[in-house]
Formats: sequence, structure tokens, C-alpha cells
Amino acid sequence: MATDVGLVVRNLLDFYPFAGKTVVSVGAGGGQLVEYGRAARRVVAVDGDGEALGRLGDVLAAKGLAGRFELVCSDVLEVSARGDVVLFEFSLHEMPDPERALAHARTLASDVVVLDHAPGSGWAWHVVEEEKVKRSAEAMRRLGVRAERRFLGEQRFADHAELLAKVSVQGPLAVARAERFRGAGEIVIPFGYEVALL
Repeated sequence: MATDVGLVVRNLLDFYPFAGKTVVSVGAGGGQLVEYGRAARRVVAVDGDGEALGRLGDVLAAKGLAGRFELVCSDVLEVSARGDVVLFEFSLHEMPDPERALAHARTLASDVVVLDHAPGSGWAWHVVEEEKVKRSAEAMRRLGVRAERRFLGEQRFADHAELLAKVSVQGPLAVARAERFRGAGEIVIPFGYEVALL
């Protein structure tokens, strides 16, 4: 595993009290962070990628969490399910209009929690998402952040080939940025992320 997902989940749970709440989770497909769902009363898991939701369903079944999650294949702007909190799972920076996505989220719940890359993250630079991250962070600031915490984790790879397998889907610039690690072993890239309550 490239990063300590368990630590990311613990930091999320320390930041916001999910216990007994209905969570509308945006970008939930894939299922890496589902453990927060053990605390929640119910999770409406939203993702526009049907294949990612399929993977999420498999993870939930394996972890005994399927009964707590409702899977919804949709764009966040078309979601009408209401909850106590909307959680963006490393997805706000991927939104074409993050400010509009946040404004819509506020119509679904009184609390909006964003877990995403932090501006200046070395990992965001390596996957060519630094401008997206900057844009989404600016959108959060414009709408008003009530509380936030930043964390520094690590993305770890055994060698250049493993790193390349991870970043190549991001295109030729990501591949070029990974070139400096050619021939290296035990690669460690700083992974800055933040949790914010709006």
C-alpha cells in the first residue's frame, strides 16, 4: 500500500464526530476509507464512476459494512439525499467547479467535511494535481472554513516501476516527474493532506 490509509481514517475520525450520523460521502468509490462508516449510522456513498462503486461494494461486503452503506452512481450536483454531514473523500479537487459542489453540499447537510490533498503537497505535484488542489482550497476559503487540520503522510513505493504504475494514468507529465526516481529503491514522497469543516 502506498500510504497508511488507517492513519488517514484515524485522523478523519479524530477531527469530526461521525458517530450516529448520516453521511453523504462524495467520491466514495474504491472503498479505501470505509472504516469511518463503522461509527456512522448510515452512509450514502456517491460516485460518478460505476466501476469504482462496484469495487466499493466488494470492500464493504468483505468488511461486513454493506448494511450501513447505500451506493449511488451520480454526479454530486444531482444528489438530493440529505444527511448530517457531507464528506468529500479526496474528491473536491477533481470537481470541475469545486465552489458549486460545496454550495450544493451545504443544501444537503449542515456540516461539510473535506478530506483532500493540501496545497503544496509533494504527492499532488507528482500526480500533476497541484493546480486542482489550489483551486479547491481557494473555493473552501471563499465559502468559509470553520475548522481545519493538516497532516503530513508518506507515499511509499518499492521502486521506480511501482511508482510509475501508480502515476502513469495521470499522463506524460506525471511520468516525467517520476523519472528522477529511476533506479531508486524505497521511494518516499511527502503526502500532505488536510481535513476541513465548512
